[in-house]
Amino acid sequence: MLQQRTLKSLTKAVGVGLHSGQRVELTLRPAQPDTGIVFRRIDLPSPVDIPVSAVAVTDTRLASTISSGGAKVHTVEHLMSACAGLGLDNLYVDITAEEVPILDGSSASFVFLLQSAGIELQKAPRRFIRVLRPVEVREGQGEGLKWARLEPFHGYKLSFEIGFAHRVVNSTGQRVEFDLSSGSYARDIARARTFGFTKDVEMMRASGLALGGGLDNAVVMDDYRVLNTDGLRYDDEFVKHKILDAMGDLYLIGKPLLASYSAFRSGHALNNKLLRELLAQESAYEVVSFQDERQAPAGFAQPLRAW
Repeated sequence: MLQQRTLKSLTKAVGVGLHSGQRVELTLRPAQPDTGIVFRRIDLPSPVDIPVSAVAVTDTRLASTISSGGAKVHTVEHLMSACAGLGLDNLYVDITAEEVPILDGSSASFVFLLQSAGIELQKAPRRFIRVLRPVEVREGQGEGLKWARLEPFHGYKLSFEIGFAHRVVNSTGQRVEFDLSSGSYARDIARARTFGFTKDVEMMRASGLALGGGLDNAVVMDDYRVLNTDGLRYDDEFVKHKILDAMGDLYLIGKPLLASYSAFRSGHALNNKLLRELLAQESAYEVVSFQDERQAPAGFAQPLRAW
């Protein structure tokens, strides 16, 4: 049986929110089988649980935000991406503010935290959402066109193409494909940082956003160059960060996908729209588990190695 996975022990981190600039403490704790990933706002007078789901996403401006009642947690996608990359099914995320800490702007720190706590197999079958027929969402036309698609695939792979009218971004790789069963998430994807442009950062800060952002947790560019002294971590770091974000956004469906995801200039909003479109078409997917691990996609039978 292909088993569900949680942490062996709890682990903690302290940082600041990218947009709020607030100090936040994060505690990642093991959870029982079939719990899923649950964010828990422990700073409120009465703690509020926010289980991840496609319909729990209530805001997709600049990040993915999930809500339950009046409680919210912003910028969940990098942590969710690490959970997807390492194959974690059940987890409690205790948080002391309304935004997940940005840490270094990638998922690498979350991978380190999760791996340090250890991954434990549980006595329950791991359940997947298997896509049975193509589902696609599109927005805009011409130069404003964006689209995202899920297609049947015995495994999980993602391809993404970006299109920025910026000389620095255009000088790097514009398209990446990543197959979770054969690639190394932490080596190939997790270190890709969020990025922004100086003119946009100034405008966002004037609106009370990006208050915790800086060169230590983002790739920042002016009109001509990358301002970070250490440069880029990958030759195609920008598009790889889009893959990282997409993995986090898609894992908000609550179960790992068996599908091929492809996208052109997609973002948090379109990724969530794609999940909602999939769930609205009940004949487009099924929930499956593997009693015989040999029938599972290659690489899925064992917890994925981080490095």
